[in-house]
Amino acid sequence: MRVCRLKLCIFHTLFLFLGFIYSSITNAWEISGYVGLESLAFIEKPLYKEQHQHYISGVIEAELYHEWDNGTQSFAFVPYFRGSQHDSQRTHFDVRELTWLKAADTWELRLGIRKVFWGVTESNHLVDVINQRDTVENSDGEDKLGQPMINFAFIQDWGTVDLFILPWFRERTFAGEEGRLRPEPAVSGDLSEYDKSGYQRQVAYAIRWAHSMGDWDMGLSHFYGTSRDPIFLLKGAESGAVNLIPYYQNINQTGLDIQATLDSLLLKWEATIRVSESETAFATTAGFEYTFFNIMSSGIDIGLLSEYLYDSRGSTAATLMQNDFFVGARLALNDIQDSQLLAGVMVDRFSGAQFYNIEASRRFFDSFKFEVEARFFNGAIQTAPAYFLRQDSHFRMELSYHF
Repeated sequence: MRVCRLKLCIFHTLFLFLGFIYSSITNAWEISGYVGLESLAFIEKPLYKEQHQHYISGVIEAELYHEWDNGTQSFAFVPYFRGSQHDSQRTHFDVRELTWLKAADTWELRLGIRKVFWGVTESNHLVDVINQRDTVENSDGEDKLGQPMINFAFIQDWGTVDLFILPWFRERTFAGEEGRLRPEPAVSGDLSEYDKSGYQRQVAYAIRWAHSMGDWDMGLSHFYGTSRDPIFLLKGAESGAVNLIPYYQNINQTGLDIQATLDSLLLKWEATIRVSESETAFATTAGFEYTFFNIMSSGIDIGLLSEYLYDSRGSTAATLMQNDFFVGARLALNDIQDSQLLAGVMVDRFSGAQFYNIEASRRFFDSFKFEVEARFFNGAIQTAPAYFLRQDSHFRMELSYHF
């Protein structure tokens, strides 16, 4: 009987101790994130025998956040994992963020891994050069890999100057042999090459000045280091096979982004000049967004978008957008479920090829979110860079639980 009481006492003490530890952690840290299940379904049959018509994957992302010293210091950790059916290259783990921040009145210092976004346009983000794209996540290019960095921000009335030291280059992710939205042959990411021996892990540097003056927001930036956008080389192997190899160049890129907010009208412009070992290129995206607010007192907003995209490299550019027009519409119901819809089409000015995009999302039951995306590719001619997408029109659906 005494032994049973002793065991019960030990168990009770251990339970209280674990409860104290859990309470201390949850009180000191903010924990959030989501888990989701995705269905990726293609309309046409695959071009290549290794591919499939339907893919299922699961995803989990968590964020642990803690601040102290009267809010002047904080720490954030955001791990990310996706497990994918069929395509082993899409199954991957990444640290999206692992950052310590120290803030003062006129400066901020961030150390660790972060995602940084620059830019104002909807259809293309020319000036956004800090993070590498995680293209196996989504074909829209919005998902980014975490980038190790040292970031010092100098904050003054005349603007904020951000200085970046980026000590580690990250290669782009690509779909594997069984994946969709890939060329033939599939990209051999493990055979990547660089324009300077040993520079695949070089330190990159960036600086950006950003300021708001009345209705105008602007940013001026410069980046020196390995380009996040590779070009692709076809090379034969000893086996007789042909490999498609990413080739990363060292670049200097100067970028400018400007947005004017004139009541319901947004004017947007991004432009870059990029100098590499092989060429000097100019690219720009410019357009507007006009929003009709609270239509007929319903609370619904509708925005109309139009942009023009140009790249001086033409068909040799490492992008599918060299001379294109984009038109679209954004719908926001402004309801408690945060229901949203974005639809648009990109049209190649010369070939007439079209890229249709529809994105919709809605929350329900407080913690759940349902997203639907539809992308259709039509009219790409055989000599166009987008020809490999001709049978890759697809629907993407994801149901996620947020905690």
